[in-house]
Amino acid sequence: MLKDKVVETLGQSSLLLPAWIKAALLANDRLKLYLTMLQSAAQHANSPELPIQDWGRDLAQVSLHDSEWLQTLVKSAYFEDQTLIIPQLNQLLNALATDLSIMARPICDSGRECQPELVDQRESWLQKLHAMEDDEGIDRAMIADLTHGNRKAGHSFHILVMDLHKQLNAMANEIATENLNGAHVWQIEDADRALILAFMRGLHRTSPLKFSHPGLDTAATRDGDRLLIQNDIGTNDVHVLVVEVEQRTVSLTYSDLHTGRFDFFRQMLEEVGFEWTVLTPVTSKGLNASKPYIVGKARFKAEDDDFLKDSLEALASRIVFVIDWNRARKRLQNFVRKHQAISLLRRAAKEEWGHMAWLLAGGERLVFNAMQTVDSEAFRVGDRLDEVLGDAPATEFLSELMRISSVMLRQQQPVALLADEARMLLARMLRQRTFEFDLVAEHAAYCHALALTLCDALENGNSVDDAQSASRVLQAKTLERRADHLLMDARQRAERQSRWACVVYLLEKSDDVADALEEACFTQSMVLQAPLPVLPAPVKEVISRLADTTLAAIQDQVRAIEIARHVSDLSDPGETELFLQTLWRMLRAERICDDLSRQARVTIVRSLHDSPVGLLLASDLVATIEKASDSMLAVGYALRKLVLNKTGISA
Repeated sequence: MLKDKVVETLGQSSLLLPAWIKAALLANDRLKLYLTMLQSAAQHANSPELPIQDWGRDLAQVSLHDSEWLQTLVKSAYFEDQTLIIPQLNQLLNALATDLSIMARPICDSGRECQPELVDQRESWLQKLHAMEDDEGIDRAMIADLTHGNRKAGHSFHILVMDLHKQLNAMANEIATENLNGAHVWQIEDADRALILAFMRGLHRTSPLKFSHPGLDTAATRDGDRLLIQNDIGTNDVHVLVVEVEQRTVSLTYSDLHTGRFDFFRQMLEEVGFEWTVLTPVTSKGLNASKPYIVGKARFKAEDDDFLKDSLEALASRIVFVIDWNRARKRLQNFVRKHQAISLLRRAAKEEWGHMAWLLAGGERLVFNAMQTVDSEAFRVGDRLDEVLGDAPATEFLSELMRISSVMLRQQQPVALLADEARMLLARMLRQRTFEFDLVAEHAAYCHALALTLCDALENGNSVDDAQSASRVLQAKTLERRADHLLMDARQRAERQSRWACVVYLLEKSDDVADALEEACFTQSMVLQAPLPVLPAPVKEVISRLADTTLAAIQDQVRAIEIARHVSDLSDPGETELFLQTLWRMLRAERICDDLSRQARVTIVRSLHDSPVGLLLASDLVATIEKASDSMLAVGYALRKLVLNKTGISA
């Protein structure tokens, strides 16, 4: 952890000393363990037949959980003449040098008065450790110089560690911190207490939402006219927040390695009145693997002391929602798109549910298990939740699941019970599923737009120029292609899930309507081409009536789909009757169109018998519109079948 280094980079050195002392004391524990293990390695090399101590508990106590090289250091060591061969020597030397530097830092580098001999001994040992990096082992004399504690035998590495430890304890007593509602504070004024307490009030309001995750440790001190507050957000070394309060103005410096999480936090604070300045990405040696990270500054100027305390409380209450934010976003993107995942996290923060409970309860496994057990026909391996339920229902399900997870885990309910809740919630969502109707409705909307384009062209076609006519044809072609893409989407779904077969059949018939209407728009544009005569009024009138009737049928289709998406059973006679009336009105339109097409043909023959090309084009236009109306009949019956299947009644 390099939190203290980040604080130093952000320019708030007054907050460093307690953090340095804390890190130094931890380094002391690690150094003593390294030296003990080195002595044990030498003993094992001398007597390989003796049992080897299990170091797991000792390593865990100093937070060295993942240091596999230390687990094998003792048993892999052996003597070659007077030299102890250690395969992990470079790692050991680096650990000794690193922790010696950390341990000596508050004593030798904080600007406080320091014993010169301690500085000299630190530098001497750092040089010795560096000089040994090319060696394969450590001779017996150097092992003694590293590990002995007898002052009469001269200065050793171990004695230096003991002397530094003594100085650290004295220094810790000098700057003993006060615990103010969980914040470690020192050298503050009485007026600062109310501000720190306001900050901690907001922190404590939402901090339970992180559960057992580390983070949110707070330190505060005064530096001249400024009150400084640092919050240790999480486990990443560059994820740090430092707050300055001076003359009713809150200034915040925030660093983050994730752009998305930075923007998320920035927007949360903008909602409570903070104004941001985002700096260019920063690169600092030794931090974030020397990769750039983002630093931003925010500012809030309060009108009075109450506003000042409210701003600090609001600020602190938002911090918990960036802990493990990126992990939650990635997990949610298994089920919805990125912008929807971020929207879910934003709502979870606004409602103060948080996302950690969902992650702790299993996160994506909780959802995948529910998908597998609720309906094996609805969900197949590789299916996304939003592809089955639709964008809005999938988002609603995940949002409710995050809320339930937060409530139940805070009540210490078992995760198994939460898994049952997830399955029940998903089952309810499936019963209310209308995604198929979303696709059907979108296709019908394109058909409706095509019919409107045709009707407008028939009514106002004579008043437009060639460029406007060509633009209208292009518009119709674009609408038809978009409708066709919906059909292709449904076919892909049907390849994986048989329940989409009815939707595909309906969309195929509806796509015939779109194709015919697009062709009709093109044919109508040909009628306007010179030197063809303008359509006689009787011909134009009857063709317009045919197109208007087709448009009315499509409008009824749109209405029927909207009614159908809410029909879950036949228990509501009024809803069912309205659907059937709309559907049959749509079907009757086909008969009306048949009569109108015959009238149109008769009128065309009578009016255009002396213009063979005009007669041909007008007849083609009528036939194409009639084809659209005929396809509407098939659409109506396919919609009826889809709805009856949804209600569980055989068509």
